[in-house]
Parts: sequence; structure tokens; C-alpha cells
Amino acid sequence: MNIITLDFETLYGTNYSLSTMTTEEYIRDPRFEVIGVSVKVNDEDAVWFSGTKKKTSEWLDQFELDKHLCIAHNAVFDMSILNWHFGIRPKRIVDTLSMARATVGSMTGVSLAKLVQHFGLGEKGTEVVQAFNMRRRDFGADQLAAYGRYCCNDTELTRKLFDVLAVDFPLMELKLIDLTIRMFTEPVLELDHERLEEHLSNVLARKKTLMDSMSLEIEDLMSNPKLASVLDSLGVTPPMKVSPTTQKQTYAFAKNDEEFTDLLNHPDPTVQAIVAARLGVKSTLEETRTERFISISGRGSLPVPLRYYAAHTGRWGGDDKINLQNLQRSSPLKSAMMAPEGFMMVDSDSSQIEARTLAWLAQQDDLVDAFDRKEDVYRIMASSIYGKDPKDITKDERFVGKTTILGAGYGMGPAKFKLALKNATPSVDITLDEAERIISTYRETYPRIPELWNEGKKALEAILGGRTTDLGRPGALVVNMMGIRLPNNLYVRYPGLRWVELEEGDRPQFVYDTLKGRTVVPNRIYGGKVIENVCQALARIVIGEQMLLVAKRYRPVMTVHDAIAIVAPQEEIDEAQAYVEQCMQTRPTWAPELPLACEAGNGFSYGEC
Repeated sequence: MNIITLDFETLYGTNYSLSTMTTEEYIRDPRFEVIGVSVKVNDEDAVWFSGTKKKTSEWLDQFELDKHLCIAHNAVFDMSILNWHFGIRPKRIVDTLSMARATVGSMTGVSLAKLVQHFGLGEKGTEVVQAFNMRRRDFGADQLAAYGRYCCNDTELTRKLFDVLAVDFPLMELKLIDLTIRMFTEPVLELDHERLEEHLSNVLARKKTLMDSMSLEIEDLMSNPKLASVLDSLGVTPPMKVSPTTQKQTYAFAKNDEEFTDLLNHPDPTVQAIVAARLGVKSTLEETRTERFISISGRGSLPVPLRYYAAHTGRWGGDDKINLQNLQRSSPLKSAMMAPEGFMMVDSDSSQIEARTLAWLAQQDDLVDAFDRKEDVYRIMASSIYGKDPKDITKDERFVGKTTILGAGYGMGPAKFKLALKNATPSVDITLDEAERIISTYRETYPRIPELWNEGKKALEAILGGRTTDLGRPGALVVNMMGIRLPNNLYVRYPGLRWVELEEGDRPQFVYDTLKGRTVVPNRIYGGKVIENVCQALARIVIGEQMLLVAKRYRPVMTVHDAIAIVAPQEEIDEAQAYVEQCMQTRPTWAPELPLACEAGNGFSYGEC
């Protein structure tokens, strides 16, 4: 199998570029045009071709990419062009941008220019700037030759970058990159245009009715105390922050306050509408996403945009301005996402995987055994909280037990726990003293978990001191100066880890650096947060391994958090669901004591599963 590196150069210009459009929108636009393409076969020099679409297709056919491995930087872009415009699907897809996210992305950025500079591999050219608004026919011979040299240089740099990143890069992760890219470049799901139009009409009508019924004036939205009062009346605790000017607590109602903007996706559409109005957003998140779905439905099937290794824990993230990771459970958009004719969907969600992973890593064996015996651990927790026999626990008490198991495992304090219960559905309002008692009960019932938080703090000290040690269950995680090595040999990293005094007179705390755009942002890190990071990372490895098992028989079309969705022929849907359930209960070789479970369903649409 040849290793073929590839790069396309395409038309871009005023009101038509990837800076103003989504990848799907740009490549499917009638204005789309390939200026040229360069290809490098194994270690041969990259070659450039520019011609009509028909001639470009004939030129590409000679490489028989369907039999070989194809590398690109930002492969979602290049592989979409290959498939959507030339009908070519490489046998294997490798994306150096995705590989970089999993290794050095949080420290350098993942553009080709920044990565080759970081590794000292060469320098990316700037000829693309001169190509603004130029179609292929606008290039003179010398200009086109220069553009070809620029493109070939990018291809050579991409191959050099791959050679660097591929050292010790896990094969399993390369396979997951391939699966993730194909969810977008080889779309399967169809969109029900009529259902989407109906949903948009309902969303707009509901928003108007809500705003009219609340009779809110602009000053109600722009006054912090009045807006806080409105949110509080809707059962939402107004988010707070420390003012950088006064160093005092103030309302977090700005467009860059994440906790506030998260309310655009609140289950209550009234809250969504109010927050959207305060931020000056013309549409709620549901509106804009529905409009994007409608637009996509007019161009073809739904490419599923997922960013591999979007978080430093390895989790996938949403992309291309239709974040499928935060769709509401009951959103009608899910019902508009349809399996193709003759097929059905199976969606399987791993049950309590983080809580199970936490108990396993902490060696809290009584909790691990309860999960293994398929006991109701929420009811057991509630029994400890309320001092009652598990069979006498009420529905509301069990809900408190559930919130405790799922929320208190990473060091959550009483005030945050009280807030979590109040903002939950159903809402439960308890006193701060009661919250403190429940948190204490959890820590006393499962003492190995708080001990693991202390190990997390010691892990940070070991990273900073360049020492090697274990974290949690022996053999599961290795801590060294690079970070925390996971079972897949990738790392949870904390770039720039250091002690700082955040405020004068405070005790020093650990912080590490995260690159957000061009800004380096310090993040506070502590023992409980370390354990949250590694448990999410371990859970993500489990889901990844299961996805590869599933893919041996059925096509994964998306993954959302701890769930995997596939399509299968309608006549074998029950067999397919049973197979997926079997895969999602398969324990990893590195954690044979970790009990796993899942919930699955099937249907003709994602919403029916």
C-alpha cells in the first residue's frame, strides 16, 4: 500500500471563503473550483497538476487512491473534495491536523504553518494570498507555476509532519481519525426538509409568544439586577464571576462568559430567548442550527462534522457550526436526521461510564462490584444519604442519589452541588447545610475516591518535579514529566504547569496554559480536576475501542459524548443492535475488571432510537 500525500488549491475570494462559510457550504457551492492539486507518492517528489475538472479527475485516477493510504493536513477538506467532486475514496485516510491535536496542538496551534515552524521542518509559502479572487483561467503561466510550487511545498511539509507525528502514534488512534473524517466526507444520513421547515416555524412562533407574554422591555434585559431577577424567576441561578476591575463578585452576563452563553442551549426555550435577546443575538441556537440543517438539506446528505481530539482529554467536539454534541435529547432536529432508504439507525449510549471508570480507577471495589452486579447504585447512594432501606427510597430521593454519584466524584463542594440540584430537571432545592451533609456522606461512603483526588494533586507535583509514578489503580496510568500517559500511549498534558499566587495573600495554586486562538490562557488545575480529566480520557478510549469493534460490521455515522450511532440494513436491524450492545459491553484488555453497560434503541431517524 502506497503512502500518498495530497493537497488541493481552490478558488476563494470576496464572500466566498472558509473564513466566512462552513466547509460543507464552501465545497458544495456552485462557485467551487479546483485551481490545482499536488500529489506525493511515498518518498518521490511532489508533482502538481492544473486542468479542467475532467482532466483533473483523469490525472487523479492514475494514483488509484482507493487502494492506498492518503495523507492530508485538514483531511476533512481535501477528502471531501476527492469524494464529492471526483468520486474518489482512499482506502485509508490520515489527517496530520488531527494527529497534532492529540500530541502538541494545545501548545502550538494546529495550522500547517505553526506546526512546521514548531518542528523546524521548513517554511510554508504565502503565494495563496496572491490568489484571492482568481479563477484558474485568471492565472498566467508563471503565476500558475509559482502556485504549483507553493502547493507542492505544502505537500512535502505535510509528509514531513506526518513522519514526525507518526513516531509512536497509536494505530488505534489512526483508525479513529479515519472513521471520524469519513463521517463527514462520506455522509450517509439524510435530512427531512419538510420536518425541518415545520420545526423552524414552531421555534419562531414559540419565541414570539414567549417574549410577548413576558412583556420584557429593553431595560429589563440590559439591567444586570433586573435580568438576574428574571432568570431567578425561571429557576435559573444567575451566573457569577470575579470582576477583573473590582475583584468582587459580579454577574457574568457578557458574550464571552461561557456559563451565560451556555444558557442559549437551556432546556427552557424562554431562557434561550431571553439570553439571546440580551446578547443581541437575532436567533436562538435552535433557530440557527435548524436554518443550517435546512440549508444543508438543499445541497445533499448530512456530513457529520466532528473534531477528533477537540479536548485535551481526547473527546470529540462539534464543528462546522452545527455542533451535534449539544443537541437537546428531545430536539426535533434529531427526528429530522434520517437513515437512508432501506436502512435504519441504532444509537447506543454507554451507561454511567465516567462513574464506573472513577470507581475502577480509585479501586473503590464495593462500588465497582455494585455496577458489576447491575445493582441500582443511585438507590444505594440515596440509602446512605437518607438512612433508609434501598427499597424504601422514593423517586425524588433516588434522583438526589443519582446526582451525587454522577456529580460529586471530582471534588464538587456543597455550594456547587446545591446549585446543580436546583438547576437540574426536576429541580430540587436543598439548604447549604443539607448539601454539605450529602457531600460528606458520599466521601465517607466511598473513601477511596477522595484519596484519588489527593493522588491527582501528587501527580501534578510529580509532573512539575520530573518524577515518574503511578496514578490510581496500579498499571493504569503513568505520570512523568510529559504528563499522564494513558493506556493508548497518548498523554493528558498540562503545558506550562506551574505554581502561581492568583491573588495576593492566597495560597499558591497549580495552573497550566491553554491556547485559545492566539491567546494563551492560564487554567487552574487541582487534584479533583486531574481525576475528572483522566476519567474522561479513559472513558473516551473505551468508546473509541468499542467504535472500532462496531465498525468491523456496521458503519458508525456519529458519536455524541459516550454514544455511538450506526446505520444497518432494515432487515437485520435487531441483529445489528444486539451486535452493537455486545461491543459496548466488551471490557478493554487494559481494564478487565471495569464493568460496562449500555442502553440502545433503533429507528428510521436518530430521534426514534
